[in-house]
Amino acid sequence: MNDLTCIIIGGGHAGLAALKAIQEKTRGKAGGRRIRFVLFDRQPWHVRKVMLFRPAANEEDIKIPWTDLSLEDFEFVQGMVQSVDSSEKRIRYTDAQGKDARIHYDLLVVAVGSIVRRPNSDQGGIALTDPQAAADIRERWRANMRQSVGDTNPEERKRLMTIAVAGAGISGIETSAELVLAMRKEAAALGIDSSDVSVYLLNEKERLFPEGPEKVGRKLEQALSECGVTVLHNRKVMREEAGVVTLNNDDCLTVGLCIWTIGLIPNPVLGGMDLPLTSDGQVLVDECYRVQGAPGVYSIGDCTRIVDPRTGKVDQMTCFEGGMQGGRLGKIVMADLEGYPAPIHKSSRSLIDVFSIGLGQNRGLLWSRKWGLDMIITGKIAWKLKKLAWDGASMLR
Repeated sequence: MNDLTCIIIGGGHAGLAALKAIQEKTRGKAGGRRIRFVLFDRQPWHVRKVMLFRPAANEEDIKIPWTDLSLEDFEFVQGMVQSVDSSEKRIRYTDAQGKDARIHYDLLVVAVGSIVRRPNSDQGGIALTDPQAAADIRERWRANMRQSVGDTNPEERKRLMTIAVAGAGISGIETSAELVLAMRKEAAALGIDSSDVSVYLLNEKERLFPEGPEKVGRKLEQALSECGVTVLHNRKVMREEAGVVTLNNDDCLTVGLCIWTIGLIPNPVLGGMDLPLTSDGQVLVDECYRVQGAPGVYSIGDCTRIVDPRTGKVDQMTCFEGGMQGGRLGKIVMADLEGYPAPIHKSSRSLIDVFSIGLGQNRGLLWSRKWGLDMIITGKIAWKLKKLAWDGASMLR
């Protein structure tokens, strides 16, 4: 009797969570047949995307070899999936050598995630999109700091030591906090006044963290201020050109570097996969993550529009939601294989709303709400909980 083949496309947090959950729930078998697990990803390693700001501030490698993950009994294929033929249950992909290939599946999980939204090409600055962009950002601000040492013009020296972060979501908050701490440390090493370092966080909304209560936004802003970050609300960056950042109210900031952290969009690769998509580019699924019109195909994570059928609430594009969806998918797949009713999606945040935000080494904020009660943890404990969440989502050993 032939093995069943379960393919997971995407080695991000949702894909890894799905792989682990399906392995655990099925114990590698279904109907007396062994399940062969194959993980596809275009990269030769797992990229800890939610930590992109770390290599932008410090020389930290966020690329993890697949062999270093706490997962076993799966094959890895480096390749770019081009299309899904749901009638023949085959995917077409381009392998690492650029050759066209095909592989059959019995079960398929699409978890290709999202990419960082980029500004228009004429808006200047650097978008924090991937590890290479993070390395470029780090080299830029370090070069500016070194140049400022010998500059006798105080205004130019100040400009070289100033960064604007455009976009004040969680990524922008974490990026600005890490950068200001790293820049001040670098200033001390170079023997220059660290108080000349300026990081502006430009927030187009009225306050930080609109996902939670106003008091959490105030605590975040206070913590950022203590780090040395200046938050400007109701300010949207229009463009950066020649070291001048123009804002929506026609004010300007002179900066050495402008960094864009303006959110996520579903992975555009979905457009060629022949799967049903929303107008925003997310995969359409039912309440059990089954792709419409494609038997044996499931989709979770940032690339998927997942709705709680009880409340109509759409899951957000975060690794928290993706991890929870992956855990539930194991139960759904097992139910579908065995022929009993599968559990339906329930918004994770209807059980407990929780967000954790890193604010630099040993600094963080965690907010959760359950039964209408708010809990806020700050400082080292919040940082340790955030680090545990990062490590857990990446399945580190």
